[in-house]
Amino acid sequence: MSVTGGSGAEVGVGAGSPAGDVGEVALPRPRRRPSALRGRLLDAAVAMTTEVGWTHVTMARLAAEVGVSRQTVYNEIGAKPQLAEAMILRELHQFLDAIACGFTEHPDDLVAGVRAACTGVLELAHGNELLRAVASATHGADTELLPYLSSHSESLLEGVSATVREHLTTYDHPLGDREVAIAVDLVVRSMFSHVMYPAGTPRDVADGMAWAVAQVLAGAAAEK
Repeated sequence: MSVTGGSGAEVGVGAGSPAGDVGEVALPRPRRRPSALRGRLLDAAVAMTTEVGWTHVTMARLAAEVGVSRQTVYNEIGAKPQLAEAMILRELHQFLDAIACGFTEHPDDLVAGVRAACTGVLELAHGNELLRAVASATHGADTELLPYLSSHSESLLEGVSATVREHLTTYDHPLGDREVAIAVDLVVRSMFSHVMYPAGTPRDVADGMAWAVAQVLAGAAAEK
């Protein structure tokens, strides 16, 4: 499956599962390896968004911050809409990587894998300046960036759900297909709820999610 990125160029599916992709759904990744300059520009844009708000981010200001010409910024990133998309996609791909790492750290213990994946995502979100800025926008602050985030919300949920589902296939558990779908939806939606609206420490929340999954597994095993 291929999708079209913000620049209009077709890109392949991204990484995240044990097999190197997330099945049929994933967020777009660029074909070429990101340059060091692109990373510096995105770092500066995230910091600027957090400090002064997305409305006040300009390509000229970004160029001055990084010490390059405005034309260089356009050549590397594109216009402001492409900058917003690049910032958001980079952060969201990091979420997918955190989930994958959590499961691969515990290949023989599904509950521990869920706990590690949730902990990794929530800890990443806790220190994520971009998502904190976006979350604050939902409370009456700068809202210009929200449409860019919303445009990826469906593919993000599907991509993360596919990543979790793909990892679940590597474990021995008593869940049928229907129960797997319900468990994945519960964990993923709860995870994103806590990403945007934290309640408790990442470890405490992850412990709660792991407990819920353990109860589901125990109930399914008892019915067999």
